[in-house]
This record gives sequence, C-alpha cells and structure tokens, in this order.
Amino acid sequence: MKKVNEKITLEEAFEELDELVKIMENSEIPLEQAFDHYKKGMELLQICNQKIDLVEKNVLVIDEKGNLNEF
Repeated sequence: MKKVNEKITLEEAFEELDELVKIMENSEIPLEQAFDHYKKGMELLQICNQKIDLVEKNVLVIDEKGNLNEF
C-alpha cells in the first residue's frame, strides 16, 4: 500500500475516502487488505483535518463596516 501524499487536495482526499468506504462495504476482501484500507483512510482523515484546520485559521469575515477580520 502506498503512503498517502500530503500534497493531495481536500477534494481528492474525500474522493479517495469515498472509494475506500465503497470497497470495504461492497466486497469481500481479505482481513489484511481491509486493515490496509483502514490505515490509509485514517491517514487521509488526518490530512483532511489538518487542511480544514488551516482553512479555518485563515477564514476572513467582512464586518458591517467592510473591514476584514479573521474568523
């Protein structure tokens, strides 16, 4: 199993997670392969969380006076 690339976009990570879930739900795969998919999914979730945290820290809000403020 390949290591998850941290340069992956959030959208790509969500797509890969969706595919992993479909594989694990809809097929009878060996237990070892299921654990590999689970591990990759957890790595993808960690990357998603990091990217979402970064976006949340950088979100700017326009107040009623038109000034930009960090959220």
